[in-house]
Amino acid sequence: GFSLCVLLALAAVSAAALAWFYGHGYLLYFGDAQAHLNIARRLVDSRTPNYEQIGTAWLPLPHLLMLPWVGNDEWWRNGLAGGIPSAICFVVAGMFLYLAARRAWQCAAAAAATVALFALNPNLLYLQSTAMTEAVLFAALAALLYFSVAFGDRPSWLNAAGAGVATLAATLTRYEGWFLIPFVALYLFVVAGKHRMRIAILYGAVASLGPLYWLAHNGWGYSNVLEFYNGPYSAKAYYARQLAEGMQRYPGDGDWIMAIRQYAEAARLCLSWPLVGLGAAGALVALARRKVWPLFLLALPPAFYVLSMYSSGTPIYVPHLWPFSYYNTRYGLAALPLAAVAAGALVTAAPRRWRALLACLVVLAGVSAWIGYPRAEAWICWKESQVNSEARRAWTRQAAEYLAANCRPGDGIIYSFGDLTAIFPQARIPLVRTLHEGNRPYWDAAVARPEFFLREEWVVAMSGDRLATAVQRAERRGLRYRLVRTIAEKGAPVIEIYRRDGHAYSVHQSARREK
Repeated sequence: GFSLCVLLALAAVSAAALAWFYGHGYLLYFGDAQAHLNIARRLVDSRTPNYEQIGTAWLPLPHLLMLPWVGNDEWWRNGLAGGIPSAICFVVAGMFLYLAARRAWQCAAAAAATVALFALNPNLLYLQSTAMTEAVLFAALAALLYFSVAFGDRPSWLNAAGAGVATLAATLTRYEGWFLIPFVALYLFVVAGKHRMRIAILYGAVASLGPLYWLAHNGWGYSNVLEFYNGPYSAKAYYARQLAEGMQRYPGDGDWIMAIRQYAEAARLCLSWPLVGLGAAGALVALARRKVWPLFLLALPPAFYVLSMYSSGTPIYVPHLWPFSYYNTRYGLAALPLAAVAAGALVTAAPRRWRALLACLVVLAGVSAWIGYPRAEAWICWKESQVNSEARRAWTRQAAEYLAANCRPGDGIIYSFGDLTAIFPQARIPLVRTLHEGNRPYWDAAVARPEFFLREEWVVAMSGDRLATAVQRAERRGLRYRLVRTIAEKGAPVIEIYRRDGHAYSVHQSARREK
């Protein structure tokens, strides 16, 4: 009965948050949220609607979860097609976290405190309302915690398989899911007792299907099994290009102390000092009771980010440390399940008759920072999305308004898939009318030999990019596009909109024939 109340409360909190952020127009502030949504959309709306539209750098499960919703034009435009599946995953995550904490701490009050601290975090409530991947990952991680804790209590093939499926979902959502596999396999092997080798192999076989599939996907589609890691659209390649242009190295790159400090500050901003303190105190209680596994498992995602900052060029910027800006602060939210579960353990330090009261006090203390200053300005993840999207939202709106007013229903448009894609839902232009990198080999031909294969009426480019260069090269060979709109916003690339000049092209061809 109480579990049903928890489920209903989670659903109510999730729906209220989604409605609030939708009502304020915040669902697509994150550029990545818009990009995830557009990747899902191009699976059903594309000039070449095929398997290749899944892409390479980002893992596929979040995009697949959006498929039932993203075909709705209005939900694609306003972001609800990404917010709805994220909200569902938030509810799943909260339920599994509640069940896992109840099993780990053997106390319903401790479990209730855990799920309340998790579910009432405004940074998570914002992300679960968008097309970002945190809620999907937390659903998989919480399910993994539940099945692994259950396995520790009673080893069984079913619990091992459940842990394997949960990890498989995590590996198809975010790369930190890959990092979990050896640690969970070792844990199952140690606690299994009878049939330990077979159980560890079963878990490893199921969990590893995700990484193996993605390596095969990249090898088949891009002739490089590590295309997602070192290909031209990978974070590694992007970082290398920035370094080549003279940018300073990310904070934490090759520096353990700075990597730990940067991540710790992001986590503090995402969680608040009161929850960090409660989590630390609760961790001592859990360790005193020799309940190590839940804390160890939930500490792995934060450890992955510190390792990534040190060795893989993953950046996190917080506003009070160099370079004094906002970037990837949401990675600090990976510490939320750990802090919530640890704080829940604190409730078990009291006699049973006082635990319900202590649980209420722990929750009030844990959310006190948000109650004391209940404004979006204090929510670091929202603040990052707002600050970093101002220029992008401005040029997206201007470009969309121009194309909506001037682009005819039958006109084709070529552009580079990425931030520019946000223009088309605002302009109410379906992606089937566009040509981008996902439409190989047509895109490759149009860019490599524009004088023969570039036939779109419109070109939307960022000044100096590959497509803008192709347009200039085409003009030298007789195919002219006229620059009809230039959009320049401070802190953003210059957006150029070209229209095919058929008259100029005919005159040029006539002049060549006369010669």
